[in-house]
Amino acid sequence: MSPSSFAIVFAQATNAAAGATISSDAATPAAPPAWTPFIYMILIMAMVYFALIRPQAQAKKKQEETIKSAKTGDKVVTSSGIHGLITNVKDTTVIVKVADNVKLEIEKTHIDKITRPDSAADSEKAVTAKTS
Repeated sequence: MSPSSFAIVFAQATNAAAGATISSDAATPAAPPAWTPFIYMILIMAMVYFALIRPQAQAKKKQEETIKSAKTGDKVVTSSGIHGLITNVKDTTVIVKVADNVKLEIEKTHIDKITRPDSAADSEKAVTAKTS
């Protein structure tokens, strides 16, 4: 047998086998409904929302609340790691005293933690702006 005649015989055998299984109605599975891919897309979008978008929105909201609650006398840690005491609060910035006669004007958006001395008996309470 030549290679081309082998290919012809193989093709006829596979077509005959495929025709035998296709012709029986009990062996063919029913096709899924046309709206099935849309269900999968909706499920994937819901997973992305709950895994990525919602946690970021909550962290941003928490950071904004922390920034709004900044007041004079609070100890802060900035996102760059500077520790200091707020001496003045402006619209978009705060003046932070980091050492004697050293004051820095820092954007409110760069405040990472605020520590408030509630009382001497209680331990200091830290409010974290970013949750990463």
